[in-house]
Amino acid sequence: MRETQDIEGVVENVIYHNDDNGFTVFSLSESEKDDNSIVCTGSLPRLIAGETVRLRGFYVNNPKYGMQLSVEYIEKSAPASAQGIEKYLGSGVIKGIGERMARRIVERFGEETLNVIDETPERLAEVKGITPERAAGIGQVFREQAELRRAVLFLQDYGISPTYAMRIYQRFREATQDIVKSNPYVLADEISGIGFKTADEIAARVGVPFDSAHRVKAGLKYTLSQSSGSGHVYLPKTVLLDEAALLLQLPLELVEAGFLELAMDRFFCLETLPDGSTAVYMNAFYYAENYIAKKLAELASFFPKSAEGAGIDFSQLESETGVILADNQKLAAKEALNSGVMVITGGPGTGKTTTINTIIKLLEKNGLDIELAAPTGRAAKRVSETTGMDAKTIHRLLEISYMSDDPKRQEFQRTEDNPLEAGVIIIDESSMVDLLLMHHLLKAIAPGTRLILVGDVDQLPSVGPGNVLRDIIDSGCFNVVRLTEIFRQAQESAIVMNAHRINHGGYPVLNDNASNDFFFLKRQSAEDTAQAIIQLVTKRLPGYMDFNMFSDIQVLTPMRKSVIGVNSLNGVLQACMNPPSPLKKEREFRNVVFREGDKVMQIKNNYSVAWRAVNAAGAVTGAGAGVFNGDQGCIDQINEDEEYITVRFDDDRLADYDYSRLDELELSYAVTIHKSQGSEYKAVVIPVHSGPPMLMSKNLLYTAVTRAKEMVVLVGTEEMLRRMIANNRETRRYTLLSHRIRKIMGGI
Repeated sequence: MRETQDIEGVVENVIYHNDDNGFTVFSLSESEKDDNSIVCTGSLPRLIAGETVRLRGFYVNNPKYGMQLSVEYIEKSAPASAQGIEKYLGSGVIKGIGERMARRIVERFGEETLNVIDETPERLAEVKGITPERAAGIGQVFREQAELRRAVLFLQDYGISPTYAMRIYQRFREATQDIVKSNPYVLADEISGIGFKTADEIAARVGVPFDSAHRVKAGLKYTLSQSSGSGHVYLPKTVLLDEAALLLQLPLELVEAGFLELAMDRFFCLETLPDGSTAVYMNAFYYAENYIAKKLAELASFFPKSAEGAGIDFSQLESETGVILADNQKLAAKEALNSGVMVITGGPGTGKTTTINTIIKLLEKNGLDIELAAPTGRAAKRVSETTGMDAKTIHRLLEISYMSDDPKRQEFQRTEDNPLEAGVIIIDESSMVDLLLMHHLLKAIAPGTRLILVGDVDQLPSVGPGNVLRDIIDSGCFNVVRLTEIFRQAQESAIVMNAHRINHGGYPVLNDNASNDFFFLKRQSAEDTAQAIIQLVTKRLPGYMDFNMFSDIQVLTPMRKSVIGVNSLNGVLQACMNPPSPLKKEREFRNVVFREGDKVMQIKNNYSVAWRAVNAAGAVTGAGAGVFNGDQGCIDQINEDEEYITVRFDDDRLADYDYSRLDELELSYAVTIHKSQGSEYKAVVIPVHSGPPMLMSKNLLYTAVTRAKEMVVLVGTEEMLRRMIANNRETRRYTLLSHRIRKIMGGI
């Protein structure tokens, strides 16, 4: 651990300040007569030369600039001496006051200068060159700066970093202290990066009553919004009230009173279900689910079932492609011409790629323009490679743009007013598409366009809310083709065959002498399992198959905590694969060290992150904005001078992250199986040792196994492997999309 230092001194010179993130480089003298200055850096409110500050931080040795103090806490006060005041005013802190005017003001008022500006600014008119109007303006600017200082100091006392303090003050200005004292839960609604739990801690410190109506309503909002992280589109009212009461540790009747207030304010959308219970939606999810159902029904209505595909000459097609099609593949091709909305689903080795290529050829023969897309960059790249056509991420297809100061807000250029210009849109890996992304996609599809969804419905559902692909299939209202035949070439892969065995509840064939792509290592303890994983990644697999331990091998684990969870494995794998070095810069953030060369993953959608595409020679070939949940890459460099990290993503995009946004990144030597969706790796290593029953399920294991192209290694106990395969329970997601589709299309 670095040793923390407390230092007090005078700001000598502000070398650099970034208005967007507050990053500042300044020099500090421990006394006004001290010629030896300390260079300090940090995300801080704007500093002015001459100010007296008290700092807390730790020293770091910058290879280029030497020792610097990295500031974690700052307390500012106005300069006290006439010399300090003159330097302060002469620095340009107040527009219109330069060095000469500062000298004249201080000569007139001396050490009382700042009191005069603050309390009786009209007296500045006593100085030659200052009119009464100008005097009033100087006083106004000075008071605003003082308010900022007081707000930052006030917020720091409640554990809020200078970076967030600046965001809060910029949003609420002079009302900052009143709002935080009366209802700090507003911060969770208004400030990106501050959630309910942080607001709740602040509320306890400022003395907000434990049973405050503000606290109750904030807890309900938090409970409902957090449920989307578990995939829910709505919560039954009884579930919402019970979970909120547990979170808040308050009686149910108090929580219900808060719920009624929010309902009256239309914060929720409520719907009575057929069984008489009440579904509680966040407004955006309610409107998205209804829109999806209506738009899918509309698209399907343009192509009533017909015999349009009956005349396809499959013999000619097979002769052209050299591929013999199975009956279900031919059926899929016919339905592609017959359907406004159709689904193609199947497991590994069942010919989804061949089917897509066949459909593309048929559609092109019919003169239809086609757009291919997938939810992630990795999946889109794979579609491009297997079809020979340009495939985009759905976000890129919709032409995402950043036009707002709110990084949570996504804006697309392709909408109902500017729809996609295509006759057919094919979406691969559709099981990953969540409710909101499907909503935006459908808004950009013009009536009369065919939509083909391709995916493996038996994999885990989307990370985001909803279970869109399964709901569309379960509605029974659209043409669905299930590919079930495993082709001969795929039958030679133990990965493919064992994936299907697992999916059907069967036990995989382990360590078969005829197989060289599916292995099981028995380990009895979690510690031994972790050690085996380290050896596999760093030595055994690179030696056995010449795999690159960084780019070819991925550890996929069911959980975050425990010895074989993401957090622990990332730490030990980082130490082995990318150990500390004097040649590698690093940055610690929330007990995680990020080091140049580390494997990392983006863990939330951020539509405002600017990126630049580069070629092998390092030349910039393009630029854009938006980095998305699940994107992987490595740390290209750490800039200690300006405090940002540059990440090179797998598709050769470079993006810069200032230190205040490192909560969007995590190490990815090991990732959760959920986060691996849509990705493929040459080799995957999967611990199957221990974990909660709700996680250790059959479809989780199936999803992990199907991420591998060339090798799977399971490490753990056969008992846990059998338990996972026997655990056919899928965690329920509260959605009504299937119900809405059937209702609109006359099925119920």
